[in-house]
Amino acid sequence: MIDYEKFQKSLKHLEVQYANYTGMDDRPNLTEIDKEAITESVIQRFEICYDSLWKVLKRYLNETLGIPDVPNSPKPVFRLANENSLFTSPVDKWLLYADTRVDTAHDYSLEKVEQALSMMKDFIGDAIGLYQTMTGLTWE
Repeated sequence: MIDYEKFQKSLKHLEVQYANYTGMDDRPNLTEIDKEAITESVIQRFEICYDSLWKVLKRYLNETLGIPDVPNSPKPVFRLANENSLFTSPVDKWLLYADTRVDTAHDYSLEKVEQALSMMKDFIGDAIGLYQTMTGLTWE
């Protein structure tokens, strides 16, 4: 049986921290360093969520769908998931998430951070959809 707890917990944390990020402008008491810390936390939570997502997806493909020899890297796993109709959005978006994850691991420039933040809402929605598909549960 697949344990979805780490994926679920990391996604909930990302969702909460992203909401904190999008609400920063409504909190005039935040200093610039506070805002920077919240932004960095969103990126870090994305990285953790992304990593747990593709690993649990790999297990799902192998253990639930019975696909032997599932590749051990995200992009091939995403392509295989797409071939098995597990995504509600195009696989190209998932490949963009993979590229963004690589970028955030190696480059903390403002440009890369802004790029990651610009797709965060979509990633969260797509990750929730995948969670629901794999578990059969409604996201709370």
